Amino acid sequence: MAKTPSELRNIESLVEIVASLRGPDGCPWDKEQTHESLTQYAIEETFELVEAIEDGSAERDRKMKDELGDVLFQVVLHSQLASERGAFTLADVIENVAKKLVRRHPHVFGDVKVADAAEVVKNWDEIKKKEAGAKPDYALKVPPLPALQRAYKIGKRTEKYKFDWENVEGVMLKVEEEFDELREALDNDVDSEIEHELGDVLFSLAQLGRHLGMEPEQVLRKGNARFEERFNKMVEFASADGKDWGALNVEEKEQFWLKAKAALKK
Repeated sequence: MAKTPSELRNIESLVEIVASLRGPDGCPWDKEQTHESLTQYAIEETFELVEAIEDGSAERDRKMKDELGDVLFQVVLHSQLASERGAFTLADVIENVAKKLVRRHPHVFGDVKVADAAEVVKNWDEIKKKEAGAKPDYALKVPPLPALQRAYKIGKRTEKYKFDWENVEGVMLKVEEEFDELREALDNDVDSEIEHELGDVLFSLAQLGRHLGMEPEQVLRKGNARFEERFNKMVEFASADGKDWGALNVEEKEQFWLKAKAALKK
């Protein structure tokens, strides 16, 4: 039976705990995990961290602490799996990112002068190009992110390549054009056409968010939370009135919806 480290406030103890979980007398679940089987948890933990960051309640700090710990566990666990293969260790991961941060911040760790954050981003991109050691590559290489966030990143990349609308009005015209094409596809009643045009509408809306200076994934998360809050408040009001919400007709539900919206605006 592995012993729990006496000091639990340092990274070495966490590494030791994870190694024990993967050890001969460790946890059956942890022992059977692979990099591939853990990918779903990396995604889930990251989104739960984002949700905690955006939490507006007094519980935000506690939730952030918990979720940051879960993300850190994923990092240590993947590093443990890699060390078992002789590929790399957590120390290698730390050293790699530390070197990268120093290398890409010459205005902090060197003699380079910058005027503002925009210049920092410009220098960062130039350093990345030099690290690649190749001629400019204009192919789109965007990380595998959630679709809406990836659409935003694609737009940010093409913006750098000077392939973009000049202003918000131009994007609005494109959104309206895509909506018209979606209406036409709906009239044709062909699923493949509808899917195609709906995708174009969503992509265009993501670019509109970008031109408005708003990250669409974050905007939609807030919209989702707002809808959920209103929906739950609507059901709460119906219950308070002794109504079975599921038995209400559309008009009655709409009245409770409007009541919920009004109450949450106060």
